[in-house]
Amino acid sequence: MRRNKMAELVSWKNSTNRKPLIIRGARQVGKTWLMQEFGRANYPQTVYLNFEKNKRLQNLFADDFDIKRVITALQAESGLTIHADNTLLIFDEIQAVPEAITALKYFQEDAGAYHIVAAGSLLGVALHANISFPVGKVAFMNLHPFTFLEFLDAIGETALVDILHGGDWKLITVFKSKYIERLRQYYYIGGMPEAVLRFCENNNYEEVREIQKQILDAYGQDFSKHAPVAIVPRIRMIWDSIPSQLAKENRKFIYGIIREGSRARDYELALSWLIDCGQVHKVCRVSKPAMPLKAYEDRNAFKLFLVDVGLLAAMGDIDPKTLLEGNTIFSEFKGALTEQYVFQQLNSADDPVIYYWSADRSTAEIDFIAQLNGNIVPIEVKAEENLQAKSLKVYVEKFHPEVCVRTSMSDFRKQEWLTNLPLYAISELNNLL
Repeated sequence: MRRNKMAELVSWKNSTNRKPLIIRGARQVGKTWLMQEFGRANYPQTVYLNFEKNKRLQNLFADDFDIKRVITALQAESGLTIHADNTLLIFDEIQAVPEAITALKYFQEDAGAYHIVAAGSLLGVALHANISFPVGKVAFMNLHPFTFLEFLDAIGETALVDILHGGDWKLITVFKSKYIERLRQYYYIGGMPEAVLRFCENNNYEEVREIQKQILDAYGQDFSKHAPVAIVPRIRMIWDSIPSQLAKENRKFIYGIIREGSRARDYELALSWLIDCGQVHKVCRVSKPAMPLKAYEDRNAFKLFLVDVGLLAAMGDIDPKTLLEGNTIFSEFKGALTEQYVFQQLNSADDPVIYYWSADRSTAEIDFIAQLNGNIVPIEVKAEENLQAKSLKVYVEKFHPEVCVRTSMSDFRKQEWLTNLPLYAISELNNLL
């Protein structure tokens, strides 16, 4: 299977000012596979070290950060001679040894020729544990689940990807039914690599769901194993409430849904823990769609999205027959899955800036406000072939944006004030601007 981030890794390898690279992402989004595949394809040898599993490595940085001594120890551990010009060093689950994160500074300052890629599923949690982080001495890359286009490529539909990228909307519309069929599959399977791989191997939806349930169980075990004991129950309550939060017509997160009478301050630490792990993403409201969006952020009003649309379907126990063969899903849980899907595609971009907007004293709400290519783009999400855009009209009358996008199952069409972009083509949003 191919990942789009591989090209970014190759650029990093060839960079003249290369720094140790930290790959961030939730557990089981494919960080380990990507690092190892990158090493296999681009280096004569790779030294892979898992700091969580290997107890000896946990004492390696306890005394000092003498890089020559560290390299000698890594050679003894791996049985390989490490040369700066031909070896990729992979530090996996680096958050298990906080001193190893600090050591990346000294690799960059004293041994910059070495190629080092590090990753950690709970890295975000570790960075809040008072460790000495090498600010300015490392580079970052975010890895997310498979996008819809990566999914199409993985299941052998590369031609559909090429057609989308070609931008010939008449030709794209010819294959509309096929895109929608694959999109519904993606809603169920999602982008977690193991689930995608299993579907590619045998097209068995039950096995896909079993894998998704195992991933959800692993996340639950992380709560108990790694989170402070005092907040574990609240983490679980937030986590379990997400499907019902997203199923509401207004998907703003409401603490009262978790437990009647709940307040924000009761759940702040628990929510931060989930965000730091990458298992949920917080999209805040903006009071005004102006540059920079962050200046108009309302942190008290927000939506929460999961890391993956397939995991959301699994948490909701959506069966494949309902999703793939009928339209019931699009009149029940339609908004939740569709909005999760759109967010996931937008969030896969580098350093995405994503908010939503709602009017102060009306029901008008724009699902996403994205900062793209110097534009602030309102995006209204419709699960079906719904051509109404009431909220967008309110927004246009108030703010007069240059670009407006409605994404739905309808065909591509460009009107004076609005562009309808098919859901299956949301990846082409940047090309429209």
